[in-house]
Amino acid sequence: MDRIEKALDRLSTKERARVRTILAQLAQWRLYGLNMQKLHGQHDIFRIRKGDIRIIFRVTQLREIFLLAVERRSEKTYRDF
Repeated sequence: MDRIEKALDRLSTKERARVRTILAQLAQWRLYGLNMQKLHGQHDIFRIRKGDIRIIFRVTQLREIFLLAVERRSEKTYRDF
């Protein structure tokens, strides 16, 4: 089981459903209404905020999306990015 799956398992059922909905929107490039922001100092890493959940991902020049983290907001959330 990878890190993203473990993070999803730690969420409540309601939060997990919310994250899956956001990921489905992201996969279809339906970005309207998502609280998305580029991370400071990064040119290709973004975050989506939903409550205290953060979805961090990278977008390549070929418009490929790589999911990097799904975490609750804490002091350590953005440290590695």
